[in-house]
Amino acid sequence: MERLVEIADASVHQGATVALTGVDFHIDRGEIVTVVGPNGSGKSTLMKTVIGALKPSAGAVKRKPGLRIGYVPQKLQIDPTLPITVARFLGLPRRLPRAQALEVLEQAGVPDLADRQMARLSGGQFQRVLLARAMLEDPDLLILDEATQGLDQPGSAAFYRQIEEIRQAKGCAVLMVSHELHVVMAASDRVVCLNGHVCCHGAPEIVASAPEYRALFGSGTGGALALYRHDHDHSHDSEGNCLHDHDCGHQDHDHTPKADANVTSLAKPHAEAH
Repeated sequence: MERLVEIADASVHQGATVALTGVDFHIDRGEIVTVVGPNGSGKSTLMKTVIGALKPSAGAVKRKPGLRIGYVPQKLQIDPTLPITVARFLGLPRRLPRAQALEVLEQAGVPDLADRQMARLSGGQFQRVLLARAMLEDPDLLILDEATQGLDQPGSAAFYRQIEEIRQAKGCAVLMVSHELHVVMAASDRVVCLNGHVCCHGAPEIVASAPEYRALFGSGTGGALALYRHDHDHSHDSEGNCLHDHDCGHQDHDHTPKADANVTSLAKPHAEAH
């Protein structure tokens, strides 16, 4: 698989604060990776490091040359009195051919919103338009930073189903940050649990049973993955990668790998602070 981003033993300081320590992280083309962790755990810092907005004080970051990144923020404030249509918004700061606007809106699952006023969109529609804007550059890596904050559970689930469709259609990687463990983890190929360092990582259902994860989120959170089913005959390595000797098309399936081989615990000496 093509490696898009690789972070090796990175530490990131923000002023006098150490936000991340000794982080090893990577993302490959075609996979959906979710980063989870409590408030202040360094999730946003990791995203900024992946993008290149922050440079690590130690360690290294490698990105595929020419890497194209699409970014969907938590929210975007637009003056409700501003008369701007969805199509015009997508074309800022330069005009966009209408056909291209319609294409990305179709990819985002809202093909009929081009002429709607931005101020009249529902929360879910607004986030789909931000997703459409992120797709304008045909990204290799799509980053969602708590992009469904404020949506109800059905709206969040529908949004993440759309992300899965985009991944399948475009072959891009997806990196997500969210507190919605019950939805996001079940939509992921691999999960990274963060609390200033990588506590554990691996396939979702296995991470949900890891002691480090349960120490952060409680023992009841693993049950939220009950609908996460395994319906194909291949195995995974410690990071959730398919080990089958032919291309199983793993992005088209749900994954529940075997518990004895798919979680990597990376607890550090200060883990008792969890």
